[in-house]
Amino acid sequence: MSSFVDSAKLHAKAGDGGAGCVSFRREAHVAKGGPDGGDGGRGGDVWLVADPNQASLLGFRDHPFRRGTDGQHGTSKRQHGARGKEIVVPVPIGTVVYDAEGAILVDLSGPGDRWLAAEGGLGGAGNARFLSNQRRAPAFAEQGEVGAEFWYDLELKLKADVALIGFPNVGKSTLIARVSAARPKIADYPFTTLVPNLGVVRVGARSGRPNDATEFVMADIPGLIEGAAEGRGLGHDFLRHVERARVLCVLLDLSETAPLAPGEQLEVLLRELGDYQADLLERPRLVVGSKGDVASSELDDVMTISSVTGEGIDQLVAQLAGLVVDARRDEIAALDHAVVVHRPVPDEIDVERLGVNEWSVLGRPALRAVRFQDLTDDEALAEIVRRLRALGVDRMLTRAGVRDGDLVRVGPLAFEWWRDEVGAGLDRGDHHRASRRERLARHGRLDLGDGDDDA
Repeated sequence: MSSFVDSAKLHAKAGDGGAGCVSFRREAHVAKGGPDGGDGGRGGDVWLVADPNQASLLGFRDHPFRRGTDGQHGTSKRQHGARGKEIVVPVPIGTVVYDAEGAILVDLSGPGDRWLAAEGGLGGAGNARFLSNQRRAPAFAEQGEVGAEFWYDLELKLKADVALIGFPNVGKSTLIARVSAARPKIADYPFTTLVPNLGVVRVGARSGRPNDATEFVMADIPGLIEGAAEGRGLGHDFLRHVERARVLCVLLDLSETAPLAPGEQLEVLLRELGDYQADLLERPRLVVGSKGDVASSELDDVMTISSVTGEGIDQLVAQLAGLVVDARRDEIAALDHAVVVHRPVPDEIDVERLGVNEWSVLGRPALRAVRFQDLTDDEALAEIVRRLRALGVDRMLTRAGVRDGDLVRVGPLAFEWWRDEVGAGLDRGDHHRASRRERLARHGRLDLGDGDDDA
């Protein structure tokens, strides 16, 4: 079984936030001690980090799950719960992350690039947080927020200095085995190589002066065939590893067993590269004739090599090293890569119509506003009123077309909408002068309005 995996799935689950505590001071000689419930700890995040020491996505093949730990609950005496431990997931440089619909979310193209895959849930505020001049003994606290949870598709695009391009069985694996310590599978039938092989090539080292050597990474890309740009023969799976290569080395089969004449091979390969990604044709490129020891044809102005006898190998490696050095210099001049930290775009609030007389308010800020442990507590409801009104939920519902008597849901909270000449939306004052508990028992109703709050 191959140890190189270039595509995998990831399930990222951040830790849940801890719940806030409802507690009051109970000490000797302290009459009517105030609230002292502590906050819950925040859940641990899940981060992806581009790590130079990672070579493939093998670690995700059998174990795609990564989870941050939960935050601890708050306790009495204003003791806050411990924060959950975040988890850092190393991935190879060049890993691209897609969502479930196939849209690209992030490209971790440089060493140290970080991306927040799942954000930990906020810890709930303890009742000590809700103490005010109007609210002297708050008997409610917040629940911890559930951590984010997502499935992602990971795809690795290798970043090699030199990519070997050619038809199947053209001699790419034999070449990389000749010039490096890589030991790919070599056989005399097509598609022997099913995954890319990497080898480090060292050029120009002199006795006593090893630092004078030039090193570059060579990638043996599985053989391409006509139609690869359209996905034929796993073309897309192979071609994506060419995207980041600094230099392309195109090998042409000169033997009599070649499927096409050398000129036709070159035409097909360049066409497939251009069809897949047009700027690949602008990369530094070296065209080489392979299998020179059994060649039955020649090409003018094309270097001929034999990986079996060693003919032309030193000259080839020296030319490739020169192209790589030039490409690296141009790349550094164009862009000095800095570590990039990618964070998700802040969530927005949205109103969705569920039915003729039913609406739902979506978005993390709105759900955070109603995450209380006891939704039947009058003071907790007053706090919900204040939060939703501050977020502009009442105005959004009005613009969306909500009518009197419609049912509106915000997470676990459901309430009836009303409107009159005074205002519309959430309001602690009862529109029909009925008690709040009676309304909750009868309709689960909470009035949104623009009237003055007394809490």
